[in-house]
Amino acid sequence: MKKMLLIFGLGLFLMASCKKDYTCTCTGFIDGEEFPGASSSVTINDTKSNAEEQCDDGDLPEDALTGVAVDCEIQ
Repeated sequence: MKKMLLIFGLGLFLMASCKKDYTCTCTGFIDGEEFPGASSSVTINDTKSNAEEQCDDGDLPEDALTGVAVDCEIQ
């Protein structure tokens, strides 16, 4: 029984650390409202945590002068 649990746990660990395709979608906002047509997606092939980090690098906080912001999320 212990061997089965060990093998199962090892299998879960290996699957969790595999590189997979994740879609990062970035959406543009002006003054807090979604800007039509200002959305794009890119596919990232990496582990989930690395893909989320890469995707979050595309975030831009709202600019005080223009009111423009970008929010990127893994889909």
